[in-house]
Amino acid sequence: MTLTSSHEAPGDTSDNLGPESHHTSRHAMLYLYASHFLSTWLSRGFEFGAVLFLARSYPGSLLELSLYAIFRALSAIVCAPIVAKYIDRGDRLMVIRQSILWQRASVTASCLFFWPLLHQASFSKWSPSWLLCGVILLAGVEKLASMACTISVERDWVIVIANDDSTKLETINSQMRRIDLFCKLISPVAIALLEGASTKIAIIYIAGTNVIFAAIEYSLIKVTFQSFPRLADKVAVTDASSSRPISDIASHNHLGIAWFRSWYQSCKRNVVTYVSQDAFYPSLCLSALYLTSLSFGGQMVAFLLAMGFSGSLLALLRVGSTICELSATWLAPWLMARVGVIRAGLWFLNGQVICLCMAIVPLWIAPTSFTALLLFVCGVALSRVGLWGFDLSSQVFIQSHVHEADRAAFSTTEWALQSIFELATFLITAALPDVHQFKISATISFCSVAIAASLYARFVYAERGHLFHGKKRI
Repeated sequence: MTLTSSHEAPGDTSDNLGPESHHTSRHAMLYLYASHFLSTWLSRGFEFGAVLFLARSYPGSLLELSLYAIFRALSAIVCAPIVAKYIDRGDRLMVIRQSILWQRASVTASCLFFWPLLHQASFSKWSPSWLLCGVILLAGVEKLASMACTISVERDWVIVIANDDSTKLETINSQMRRIDLFCKLISPVAIALLEGASTKIAIIYIAGTNVIFAAIEYSLIKVTFQSFPRLADKVAVTDASSSRPISDIASHNHLGIAWFRSWYQSCKRNVVTYVSQDAFYPSLCLSALYLTSLSFGGQMVAFLLAMGFSGSLLALLRVGSTICELSATWLAPWLMARVGVIRAGLWFLNGQVICLCMAIVPLWIAPTSFTALLLFVCGVALSRVGLWGFDLSSQVFIQSHVHEADRAAFSTTEWALQSIFELATFLITAALPDVHQFKISATISFCSVAIAASLYARFVYAERGHLFHGKKRI
């Protein structure tokens, strides 16, 4: 599939729509953005809230939080083929609406488990271990539902709505990323303020908003679906494993063996599909960026606090980092329009490598110097421009080069790969728990980005025949 710019599609009937139709289309896009905002706001709030609730339930211990994070990552890795089948076999509206219900129900149920977990002395009939298991299992369900919903919207609906218009696709992607980044900053702040007043209030807020907004989100996605009739047309995806005779499955002594073989074949088929796509290298490079401790996450914040940074200074620096990230959502479309999607990705990724190099070197030269630490933080913040710029450019390339029948298999495999890199980050942190060893994990993160940049340079050279200059836009 090749995308064209909006002014290059004279045969596209959408260019001949009257003002009223364009007005309707704009309203439909607002419904899509509103639905995405609610979904992202609730997801970000729950992710942060769950960390706070576990920290309150098990003060002084990181074991439970580690188990929680590891299980979420493993859920995405192991169940990626199942999610791919679920997306392929269902119609677009049903998949997203069911995903919304599963997501909101699992979050609400998690809150019901968190309540007695926080008051273990008052609920002696409930075993804390069983409550923790319930919270962890529900976190896996929420992760898979979120995975299905996100992939369906960002890797399928958005492409159909853009209707082969590259300018429109870049605009939609950028707007969706702005919503993501806004919710990433503000939603956790709202939860933190509520939790600071009362943990009970925070739990009630998360449960209540997920129940109330589920109906609104459910309706918004239906209106969006009805506003774009092309969404009703979906390429049928055949699954070889689903056509096997029942006798073949029943012949196994154990149903578990049959399920495992089916799962393995699905994994193998999806990986082959993933590797064979033109978008394999951009996707692989994007996934490699998930192996990082160089963000304003738990590891880096703990390191900076240990080095003497105040909470207020960290909050200010985090806001600055988010501003850098938001700037990429305007810079990326501008750069893609001038140098093309592939070259823009190369520029952004190389820029990220340069910024992280500026951040890492001071950690090794003068690790306790405030000036060196400030340079480190500034380098990490500036690198976020390259990160999100590359995310947007690679997203456009992936959306335009993966066939419709392969979107679910490709995207779920990519999601699983990203989860593997995230899991590797957790394991590195566990192996290097001392804050004074942070520079080692930071260097490993930098190496991951550098390797991704090298692989992407190889991809660019294979696509264009050269790395530098070129007047023709690709």
